[in-house]
Amino acid sequence: MLQTSIYEQIANARRENRKLIGILLDPDKLRLEKVADCLRAIDSQEVDLLLVGGSTVENGDTQALVGKIKELSSLPVVLFPGDFSQITGQADAVLFLNLISGRNSEYLINQQVKAVPLLEETNLEVIPTAYILVDGGVETSVARVSKTEPISPKDEKTILETALAGAYMGNKLVYLEAGSGAKTPIPGSLIAELRSRIDIPIVAGGGIRSHRQMAEAFENGADMVVIGTAFEQNPTILRQILNDEHIH
Repeated sequence: MLQTSIYEQIANARRENRKLIGILLDPDKLRLEKVADCLRAIDSQEVDLLLVGGSTVENGDTQALVGKIKELSSLPVVLFPGDFSQITGQADAVLFLNLISGRNSEYLINQQVKAVPLLEETNLEVIPTAYILVDGGVETSVARVSKTEPISPKDEKTILETALAGAYMGNKLVYLEAGSGAKTPIPGSLIAELRSRIDIPIVAGGGIRSHRQMAEAFENGADMVVIGTAFEQNPTILRQILNDEHIH
């Protein structure tokens, strides 16, 4: 176990106004023989943690990918599971996702209950996370698999009230997700309004392909930005997104 929990690192960064970068790696898309090349594109001085998970992952693929990453990298590995079968004790922590933007009980409580026997056999740090899907302009795999509709970014009131409900329920993070391959990231105005209403860390993911988009999320109050599809499609783009201006 890490001396300082991953959640404490995120919370401390928020208090100190340090911005965090997470890279999302999907076991369904990243072949094991490409992991070393992928990790070489990630500078541990600029990236704070690796998230591993996907909406549709074959049984055992997450475990294999996490094992390979831990062989080659010292960065913390946080599970971002699409379902309970993606739990592996080889990681450092798991975002215990509550898909509160939807009303499908499978992702509000059933998957969480199924995860308990696996979690009980590990030393994973469990981070309760309010997970909110925001429409990013394309149908995403998470919406399709979870059979839930994303909330329109124009419906700011519903998103804010949903996030606040997640905070009141005791979630330690709010994860605003535009979805894999989103055409548009989470609007800065939405992040800013949410930041004014809650104290817990805010994570923004989906659709971030440029330094400007990343900076907008940070400037409006996001504590961590997660980059997935853009990096997956072209690992060299990470340098362009960070633009040597990422400040810890």
